[in-house]
Amino acid sequence: MIRVTLLGWLSLWRRHPGQLVLLILGMALATSLWSAVQAINGEARSNYDRAMSQLGSVDLAALVPKAGTLPLSQYVALRRTGWKLAPVLEGRWRLNRDSYNLIGVDLLTHPLLPVLAMESSTGPANPGSALDILRPPGRLFAGPDLEQELSGIPNIPPVTFSDRVPAGTILGDIGLVEDLLSKPGEISRVLILPDQIPGLPSLEQLAPDLKRIEPDQVGAAARLTDSFHLNLSAFGLLSFAVGLFIVHATIGLVFEQRRGLVRSLRAMGVPLRGLVLCALGELLVLALVSGGLGLVLGYLIAAALLPDVAATLRGLYGAPVQGGLTLRPSWVASGLAMALGGTVIASAQALWKLAHLPLLSAPGQQAWARVSGVTRRWQANSGVALAAAGVAVFMLFDGLIAGFALLGGTMLGTALLLPPVLSGALRVGSRSAKSALMEWVWADTRAQVPALSLALMALLLALATNIGVGSMVSSFRLTFLGWMDQRLSAEIYVTARTDAQGHALHRWFDDQQVTALPIRWSETAVMGELVRIYGVVDDPSYRENWPILTANDAAWDRVMADNGVLVNEQLARKHGLWPGADLKLGPDWMVPVVGVYSDYGNPNGQVIAALERLLEESPDLPIRQFGLRLPQSQVAGMIQRIRSEFDLPAGALVDQAQIKSRSLAIFDKTFVVTGALNVLTLGVACFAMLTSLLTVWRQRQPQLAPVWAMGVTRPVLARIEILRSVLLAALTSIIALPLGLVLAWVLLTIINVQAFGWALPMYLFPGDWLRLFGLTILSAILAAAWPALKLLRIAPVDLLKVFANER
Repeated sequence: MIRVTLLGWLSLWRRHPGQLVLLILGMALATSLWSAVQAINGEARSNYDRAMSQLGSVDLAALVPKAGTLPLSQYVALRRTGWKLAPVLEGRWRLNRDSYNLIGVDLLTHPLLPVLAMESSTGPANPGSALDILRPPGRLFAGPDLEQELSGIPNIPPVTFSDRVPAGTILGDIGLVEDLLSKPGEISRVLILPDQIPGLPSLEQLAPDLKRIEPDQVGAAARLTDSFHLNLSAFGLLSFAVGLFIVHATIGLVFEQRRGLVRSLRAMGVPLRGLVLCALGELLVLALVSGGLGLVLGYLIAAALLPDVAATLRGLYGAPVQGGLTLRPSWVASGLAMALGGTVIASAQALWKLAHLPLLSAPGQQAWARVSGVTRRWQANSGVALAAAGVAVFMLFDGLIAGFALLGGTMLGTALLLPPVLSGALRVGSRSAKSALMEWVWADTRAQVPALSLALMALLLALATNIGVGSMVSSFRLTFLGWMDQRLSAEIYVTARTDAQGHALHRWFDDQQVTALPIRWSETAVMGELVRIYGVVDDPSYRENWPILTANDAAWDRVMADNGVLVNEQLARKHGLWPGADLKLGPDWMVPVVGVYSDYGNPNGQVIAALERLLEESPDLPIRQFGLRLPQSQVAGMIQRIRSEFDLPAGALVDQAQIKSRSLAIFDKTFVVTGALNVLTLGVACFAMLTSLLTVWRQRQPQLAPVWAMGVTRPVLARIEILRSVLLAALTSIIALPLGLVLAWVLLTIINVQAFGWALPMYLFPGDWLRLFGLTILSAILAAAWPALKLLRIAPVDLLKVFANER
């Protein structure tokens, strides 16, 4: 009996193999996008953890100065009290045209010693022990990603390349590093080592001017990129939810088609519990198959997108992420769990109906025709409650999670309100009907809203996401272009090989009467983070072009008189350093903030001060970079003259147009993953609409047969099917537009501030909306074309059969 029951139960797939494909493909699509996002996030976080463990600072708290660096004398005093501490000096090391993250440690106390003492595992390594760096000329350690850049550079200490060193990082003894950074006797932070002696005086008493940072705050990369990964997870979850709509619609169709089989099997003595277990087992097997296929697709998607994600994380946050993908059990298990859980959720309603199906229930039309007033009111109330809850969380709490709660509540609440709103709009539209046929079209369309509600919700969310994210990226791009026009005001940028060549260039520019703006900077710690201080000369280029957001009166005059500094928006928002606040840049350098400027794409704090004052604090600053101001017609000739007079490498002379072109290419590459996920999500939503229309088509013959019998031809009915699909898609698109604009506003003014530290103006792009709406209408036509074609080809005898049975 069990064997016969199983064969009968599975016989549906032989008659309708297309539905089996839809079911598997729907869950595979949902799982693939979720798995791809989890694979990308898991790979990035693994890189962060590996970098922290390679630096030996994992699970170690640190002490940092609130401003500037920690003097060696204070570190020595703390050590003499009995505290076990490890000093760290960190800064940017300028080498030729590039700069690198250089970290100096005391190898006798730092937990990094066992790592550096091991031989390099990447190709031919320099001699083995880390103790070599204690002997002249010292030794540096770098990751293999820097081998090509550092090999062959003269006048630098020997370098050992090892994959045990984090990407983009150079390590060395603190004594050597302080010479390379020109920071003698300075310390960026000290690590608090484990196994301290009991009974020591507290560090708060011994060093009240130092700030303690706990281990979970030391991993700056993972902390900075939380917002980015949360954005990706939201995309993945949205795509997964849209995929579930496909599964739900297909499962509903399958169970409806099996109602006659269920009645027959029940009449033959098969227990209802056995049928429920049979259905559940079938779904779980299909979920495993779909999940496995989704994992394969997810791996391919992640492998294709990860290089661009890595470039984004390195560019926006400076995070050490490589472009390779590793198969990890965590995201495999997550993908399969989501496939199984999603299938159970999508089939819960159908399984409940099956478990409560009366013995003599007849196969036929379910309650697709009309959603009850009670259900509509419940759905509307739930939507309003969700939207209100999102607003309440945002008003009561701060931070990134509150912003996403506002987004989630607004989007899900609007999605739940969609069916009642569509029903109301269709009821209003029916008043314009001039014939009985048109009255039936409006009424029939309204009757199909409950059956299509899940697919329409998926379409609404996908359209709103495309509009919102697209507006955010396009607004950012437009703002970025304007910002580059202001920041990159010099016509030519020149980089000298050495300081001596830099001085020679500066004298030559003076002789040629060319305005040369030196680009010189130093780094210091401000409130526990590394901040770059740029020194500028008094020139109209800064006053006329610099992108100031807010400033006191005569801000530039105060900067040049050493009576104030400008800070970038990131530093201002993070530490509340708006005009009027005081900023300590060194032990004897306290200065007021007189203005804030935009600095898009920079994850770190930045300060602008008078060059003369900066040179008083750091007299040995390199002089290698210049921005030249001259008429555009003289740019090409000046570049040729500089090349003929000075021995400069190929990339040392760059004109403004080249920099803008490169920057824009990097910008577009940064957001390629967002565009890809947008397209994939919209594609899944359109597929969900197709499956829902196919599901409804199977149940619509009882409604279409009487209309056909009254003289409406099948071609006319087929056109009405397409018209109904286009009408619902168009109404959904209209509702999606304001929702997408709300999403864009939240992303630009709330999420962006929390994630990156800067706000962006919002621009509108009606042309993009029209293209998106046109694509949506085209998708609706294609989705309805299959059911319409079936209606054209249906035999009249099949329509007549409707009047011969109880349907």
